[in-house]
Amino acid sequence: MSQAVERSDERWRAVAQRDPRQDGAFVFAVRTTGVYCRPSCGARRAKRENVTFFDLPAAAERAGFRACLRCRPADDAWRRRRGELVASLCRRLERDEPAPKLAELARRARMSPERVRRTFQAVLGVTPREYLVTSRVQRAAAAMQRGASVTAAMHTAGYASSSGFHRDATARMGMLPKQVRNGGDGVQMMFTVRGCSLGKALVAATARGVCAVLLGDDERALVDDLAARFPNAARERGDAAFEQLVAAAIAVVDGGAAGAGLPIDVRGTAFQQRVWQQLQQIPAGATIDYAQLAACLGKPKAARAVAAACAANPLAVVVPCHRVVRKDGSLAGYRWGVGRKRALLDRERGRR
Repeated sequence: MSQAVERSDERWRAVAQRDPRQDGAFVFAVRTTGVYCRPSCGARRAKRENVTFFDLPAAAERAGFRACLRCRPADDAWRRRRGELVASLCRRLERDEPAPKLAELARRARMSPERVRRTFQAVLGVTPREYLVTSRVQRAAAAMQRGASVTAAMHTAGYASSSGFHRDATARMGMLPKQVRNGGDGVQMMFTVRGCSLGKALVAATARGVCAVLLGDDERALVDDLAARFPNAARERGDAAFEQLVAAAIAVVDGGAAGAGLPIDVRGTAFQQRVWQQLQQIPAGATIDYAQLAACLGKPKAARAVAAACAANPLAVVVPCHRVVRKDGSLAGYRWGVGRKRALLDRERGRR
């Protein structure tokens, strides 16, 4: 099956399921009505043989189709409103004690609990519960890095029991709370450096998954970068068993595979996590500017903070920060070089 046919089939499944997570990724047009819609449109479903897909609303309009009056696929205001709603609910999850349950969030949003859950997943890629756990763990980690004891950090983050805190912290950060407080002391990490289509790639992983994919031309510089990111971790060169994971990561970098099935162990603040999760919603070959990305997160004035989170991304290509550009469409800075960013985008657009 060709990539074009496979991509078309994936898009049709999204339309058949009215998947809101694909809104903005493409539009579909119906030849019998002359109308184009977003994937989640609730209008009567068209027959597959009458449907054509377009990457952008402008392309559908150039082909002679008009925008659906029900789902308004050319209107980006819905994305901003949805992002602002999710951001307001996130603030409640972060601030309110006890943390509001899904039913309470739904009441405040004037939506059903299931719709709130789906909206969270569409915007952030996680459920409200998953966001709450990540936020609490990151709050505790920040407190410990400032010198707080494990017990004090646990209470600061809103945990009532140490068992729940240890379970969540270990699952989210790949290390015990005491190890977090000691800068990763005792964390076991394997790494290796391999050649790739973009020069050299350092791949590092903990027991939970890949924690770094760094690009460059100099192996020593890449190893030093890893040491700076994890100063107290136990780092060692990967063994033969590690090579399978390395090969999977390199395949993503080289464009031969998607990163969805790659186990990752990415660590950052709650805001960075939100940015990185949103980046993974951008389709291959598509781009977005920093202001648009900030608006998607419900923080339209946080373009600089979003840019900083993109720059802090430790998983090159796997978390595709290369798909973020300046407002005028020109390439912005890229931690691993603008030339690599251009090569990645050219390669992805060539596959569409």
